[in-house]
Amino acid sequence: MATRPSPSTQPPARCYGSIEAAAERLGCSPRTVRRAIAAGEIAGYRLGKRLLRVVLAEIESTLVRIPTAGGATP
Repeated sequence: MATRPSPSTQPPARCYGSIEAAAERLGCSPRTVRRAIAAGEIAGYRLGKRLLRVVLAEIESTLVRIPTAGGATP
């Protein structure tokens, strides 16, 4: 008989959001988010024929910090 993993050993649940929520979080248009998904920069997940979602934590991890001219870090 298989045992269920305890809640402490399960991986954390992913928080999915809409294209619009991702765009709002990034401060861009939903069209920009769709282009990033099409280019493979952001992973998109389809549920059914029309529903498209993204993992909101992955959205923020795709941002790349631009180095400053002085090399200072925050």
